[in-house]
Amino acid sequence: MRQYNKPARMKAPAGEFVGNRLSKIYTRTGDDGTTGLGDGGRVEKDSARVEAYGTVDEANSTIGVVLATPNLPQEINECLVQVQHDLFDLGAELCIPGHRVITDAYIDKLEDYLDGFNDTLPPLKEFVLPGGGQAAAACHLARTVTRRAERRVWTLAHAETVAPEVPRYLNRLSDLLFVLARVLARRDQGSETLWQRGRK
Repeated sequence: MRQYNKPARMKAPAGEFVGNRLSKIYTRTGDDGTTGLGDGGRVEKDSARVEAYGTVDEANSTIGVVLATPNLPQEINECLVQVQHDLFDLGAELCIPGHRVITDAYIDKLEDYLDGFNDTLPPLKEFVLPGGGQAAAACHLARTVTRRAERRVWTLAHAETVAPEVPRYLNRLSDLLFVLARVLARRDQGSETLWQRGRK
């Protein structure tokens, strides 16, 4: 994905930061089925690394759909905008082999959000069906794409070094999106649609 190929600030070999600006949208350099990483290397477009950060980009885009729903509560809006920034950091880390951005502090922040939103909900005794209104359904979609991004990161981790904080962040984020979907479903329709066990 081109926004990760040329991150806004990339560490130079001398330890200094250099700014890069995307001035031309098409370059034709990817017409051979390869794409550039943030360190200047090139890999196949369907490589595990590109699949990983590309799916993180998909997850970020689905969160944008949640943010575009009308009348989103301000506290959820602020939370998800912060998450979008985090996902750009995470994508940049995956795009630059050996680069580290995501720390325990990122995960702690997600857990704080999780605890705060989950405290408002009743205990869950059955599985929740995806849906519950436009915003809640969009949250469920973002949750499942985030789970897929986590799986893609683990695929990469089997072949190359990936910092453990990266899949942990995605795991917590999918949990947070589930909780937010519950909050939004109860706001929009007063309750959640639960899976009916043993129905005929």
